[in-house]
Amino acid sequence: MKASVIISTYNAEEWLEKVLIGFSIQIESDFEIIIADDGSGPNTKKLIDSMRTNFSIPIVHVWHEDKGFQKTQILNKAIIKSNSEYLIFTDGDCIPRNDFVAIHLQFMQKGFFLSGGYFKLPMSVSNLITKHDIISQSCFDKEWLIKQGLNKSVKNLKLTASPIRAKILNALTPTNASWNGHNSSGWKSDLIAINGFNQEMQYGGEDRELGERLINMGLKSKQIRYSAICIHLDHSRGYVNEQALAKNKAIRKSTRENKIIITDRGIDSSL
Repeated sequence: MKASVIISTYNAEEWLEKVLIGFSIQIESDFEIIIADDGSGPNTKKLIDSMRTNFSIPIVHVWHEDKGFQKTQILNKAIIKSNSEYLIFTDGDCIPRNDFVAIHLQFMQKGFFLSGGYFKLPMSVSNLITKHDIISQSCFDKEWLIKQGLNKSVKNLKLTASPIRAKILNALTPTNASWNGHNSSGWKSDLIAINGFNQEMQYGGEDRELGERLINMGLKSKQIRYSAICIHLDHSRGYVNEQALAKNKAIRKSTRENKIIITDRGIDSSL
């Protein structure tokens, strides 16, 4: 397969279903889906099992027991389970446009990882999106979204940029091309080389820390935030923990200052 798409999730079946519908209609079909499930209850497994019957794309469900926010651990387990040399990472609350996988494959390059973004929707609009809206791609149409209640903004350019304009905007954006868990990709061999995600980290910068170690190893990052498009469905964030945020900030500082490449608490801890 050309790619493995790794989707993180936790007890969000309604949003995950919409995301999987988005991946079922990709113009590129030579990929697998690895669902990195951070301890969801049985309803998530039921959804995945039911979706498999209508999917031509393989779906692998990687699960571990719920022990709080342990996204880095389940992502490392998903990396181990993947069957492709190229890995695309996103979240179970981000619906991909139908060229999402194709764009990542178009821009992939040895010596680089890709950095995408998302288009954030308010809860009111998130709730209105149906299966039909995803299949028809209406939910990626700026005018349709405004009719549903989206505010007019210059940020809407992300949805309307042509390939040529997207290339220009990717080059001009002041946003750092960091590793973003909702929309990034890289070579499995590179992620293995740095021992994957740092499992000491919980929510807050854990994705970017991985990217910082890839850069310390000599990789460069390529900006595709205006090319690889996904829309982010709103949700609460009850997992935010100030103590964990402070710990993660200190880890990232150490990673940058000491040019750390390989984490001591990574993939090998999940074997």
